Amino acid sequence: MTKIIAHRGASKYAPENTRASFELAYQMNADGIETDVQLSNDGIPVLFHDEKIKRTARKRGYIQEFTYNELKTMDVGSWFGNEYNGEFIMSLEEFLLWIADKPLLLHLELKNNQIDYPHLEILTYNLVERYGLLDRTFFSTFSTRSIQRLNKISTDTNIGWLTNKSRHQLPLFSRSLGANAIHIKYRLLQPKLVQQAKTENMPLRVYTVNKLKHIHLCFQYKCDSIFTDVPDVAKTIYQSYL
Repeated sequence: MTKIIAHRGASKYAPENTRASFELAYQMNADGIETDVQLSNDGIPVLFHDEKIKRTARKRGYIQEFTYNELKTMDVGSWFGNEYNGEFIMSLEEFLLWIADKPLLLHLELKNNQIDYPHLEILTYNLVERYGLLDRTFFSTFSTRSIQRLNKISTDTNIGWLTNKSRHQLPLFSRSLGANAIHIKYRLLQPKLVQQAKTENMPLRVYTVNKLKHIHLCFQYKCDSIFTDVPDVAKTIYQSYL
């Protein structure tokens, strides 16, 4: 069964990485939610995609330059539409509290490929563990150093290596890094890679899949998961494959 993971929530319809976007994805019966984790200046894991805050918070600076108390007052909804005024930056802990009683998978992308946040891995892992959600949480990162650090925390951690670059025997290479899943950009999806992943028993998850023909192809290849901004569309299409 291909899992449908709401990319930053139902981010086609609501501002990304906000409670509104997560709630909508839940209402659309997504199988899980993907969100991005960075650290505030005082070391609090927060949910935000860009390193700079300008695009969605309409302010200058980087996430790492502000304390959590400063970040949580920033409106990150009004850029998307006036009806979302008052959607604020969430902490990871707030998100875990929200999702704990819902039957959703968690995909946490550690945003450390440009800024190598000290202790991001252990702080994120410890929070997930504290809320008893490790069994349905999947970590992902573009950073090979971050994969190594995650493995030092626990060899049982679900780790996906994010990549947008083709490579010979990608599943084997990903495993050599310490990952146990591959998260690929859609354009890398080819029958040969699908077969290699199955041969190596390596879960293959695809981002960001929004076009109808691309969604269909992922289902036809029986990819393990897709990350999509339109979980409602993907859910409707998937019914035809059951």
